[in-house]
Amino acid sequence: MESTSRDDVDRRPTGSAVLRESVTETIRRAVFEELAQTGFARMSMEAVTRRARVGKAALYRRWPSKEAMVVELVSEAAAEHLPATAGSGSLRDDVERFVRDTMADLRHPLVGRIVPDLVAESARNPSLSAALHEAVLAPRRAAVATVLHQAIDRGELPADIDMGLAVDLFGAPLYLRMLAVGGPTDDAYVARLTRAVLSALAASR
Repeated sequence: MESTSRDDVDRRPTGSAVLRESVTETIRRAVFEELAQTGFARMSMEAVTRRARVGKAALYRRWPSKEAMVVELVSEAAAEHLPATAGSGSLRDDVERFVRDTMADLRHPLVGRIVPDLVAESARNPSLSAALHEAVLAPRRAAVATVLHQAIDRGELPADIDMGLAVDLFGAPLYLRMLAVGGPTDDAYVARLTRAVLSALAASR
């Protein structure tokens, strides 16, 4: 076990800082539960305060609006589950890892209800769409692009692939299956999807 230095102890939040972190985590859970139950359009700051059992000031000290609150908390959660960019040395292994990791994320009951709602709401709300694209989609797509560039450097993909299309191919079929169409997502499906993505990537010029 690693020893803890005095400096590490001194840097730990104490007193009111610990309380603030606890309140923020309580609010975070309430936001996600409210999003999953009512959706973004119907969700209100007041509903979050009731679910979290905090005063309105606790929310408005942190975020000026519902949109700012949702974008920040969703982007923080998404950042914890970015695709791995430490290449395995094999594009096939990287694709399969992406598929399995993404499936694990999407199986979370709150994620499966929140993501489709935010996608639908973004089609009606340009401001929300732009904010989520910058905070959530752009970092995820950049991570996938890094994996693809590594495959190009290894000679597994042609250098002239359409990078935007290739990034789309990494995730779109899986999101459609798990969030819209439904159907088995067992090991056999993972193997078939991996082969299909690899074939499509090679042809994405």
